[in-house]
Amino acid sequence: MKLFAVACALIVAMCWGTYGLTLTNARAPADGAVKWGPFKPYLFIGMAYVVVALIGGSIMMRTAFNDNFDYSGPYFPAMKWGFLAGLLGAFGALGLTFALTKAGGKPSYVMPIVFGGAVTVNAIASYIKFHEGNFMMFLGMGLVVVGICLTAYNTPHGHPPSKPSPATADAADNLGPAPESPGGPSPAETS
Repeated sequence: MKLFAVACALIVAMCWGTYGLTLTNARAPADGAVKWGPFKPYLFIGMAYVVVALIGGSIMMRTAFNDNFDYSGPYFPAMKWGFLAGLLGAFGALGLTFALTKAGGKPSYVMPIVFGGAVTVNAIASYIKFHEGNFMMFLGMGLVVVGICLTAYNTPHGHPPSKPSPATADAADNLGPAPESPGGPSPAETS
């Protein structure tokens, strides 16, 4: 195992692991006067992908690999498979955005499903492509499912709004009608 590859993978895990929580901050405030749809932030997710891909990809192509920008002939697979990978990433981001917004999911359980599921899908796809696998791989996939459940169940979910205790509710019921203001009864009391 190469240490630099592990470090890069950990950076990816950190970025993608905080994606869900960051995306929930892009929601319109429930009590705010201004509302927007859940896919308004998605446009800027796409713009961020484009900016990072074009600038970062161009810099890395020229400086780290001294590569060219030719995508014809023998270079066509780079374009074809790169575009397909980008589509998969974009559709994944779209699905994740939908799961965390319109579908009402919470990052505390959606994110473990997404990333644990991604590991499992990767293992199955590799098994199909290379026709190799063993008991330990399948055991690992089973343990990933257990890990998803444990993580999702035990991740802090925040506290729901507190309900008044029965004593507080009874006291509020026994207060009687609200006193009249000096100007007479309120409009709600006269209707």
